[in-house]
Amino acid sequence: MPSPTPITESAPRIAAGDLASDLSLNTRELRQLLDLAHEVKRNPTRFATALRYRYLSLLFEKPSLRTRLTFELAIKQLGGDAVVSMGPIGDREPLKDVARNLDRWTNGIVARTFSQTTIDDLAHWSSVPVINALSDLYHPCQAFADMQTIEERFGSAKGLKLAYVGDGNNVAHSLMLTGARLGLSVTVACPKAYEPNREILETSQNFAAETSARIEVTNDPAEGVSGAHIVYTDVWASMGQEAEAEERKHVFARYQVNEQLMRHADSSAIFLHCLPAKREQEVTDAVIESRQSAVFDQAENRLHAQKALLLMLLS
Repeated sequence: MPSPTPITESAPRIAAGDLASDLSLNTRELRQLLDLAHEVKRNPTRFATALRYRYLSLLFEKPSLRTRLTFELAIKQLGGDAVVSMGPIGDREPLKDVARNLDRWTNGIVARTFSQTTIDDLAHWSSVPVINALSDLYHPCQAFADMQTIEERFGSAKGLKLAYVGDGNNVAHSLMLTGARLGLSVTVACPKAYEPNREILETSQNFAAETSARIEVTNDPAEGVSGAHIVYTDVWASMGQEAEAEERKHVFARYQVNEQLMRHADSSAIFLHCLPAKREQEVTDAVIESRQSAVFDQAENRLHAQKALLLMLLS
């Protein structure tokens, strides 16, 4: 593995050593990450050589635009570099062998996988930091960028309400876990049988109890969006769920975020989407192109939030 070069001002460290899920960061570390993300965005040249001679392995079981390019650009803009491997992880050889090859060559592993087990196994066998760039249970890097965007628009997430409309999936999980610790109330509006994972929901509610936030689930989209400062949605069928796509179109039809649904939100509400969006399905073109939409600020902030994460793990 390449020898790291010290930087003048070290970033705060993440005690867990990995980002296997949102829970890898405690509340203090989450706050430090967001503060650092804002600073990196304001003063990018200050960090231009911070990760010189650091190299990342990017492992992608799923296609990617934002995640792949923002991680590649993040490490390059911090002075390092990345190598990319597309395809199943641990298919041609045992995953534990993959992990122990990569940690001899690079300083960190970023993995976008179908299963959280893959992330956990990589973290177990690797001696260098492993970053969850998306799994079936969590999408922490997306949530960090979302919180950065919310703080830019409102100053703070504390005391606000986010309404997530659609499938109670990995994005919903990370929004609940991360938002609750920042004092952001999250209501997930979804059809019956598509609710968030119960254990993750309960963990989020426990965090919310400490910050005076509320984490709730409803099957009524208008009720969920009522008074919300942030309205958020995602595709109805994620990668790996293609066989369910037609059925999900019918199940989720009344959960479309359109102009009528947005009227239930606060007058200052913004619209977020992790992208890619299937326009005229989970969101109308009118909403995603409206003044309320912050989806491209949100996409940009993937770069800055991930720079902060890399600084905290690799510097």
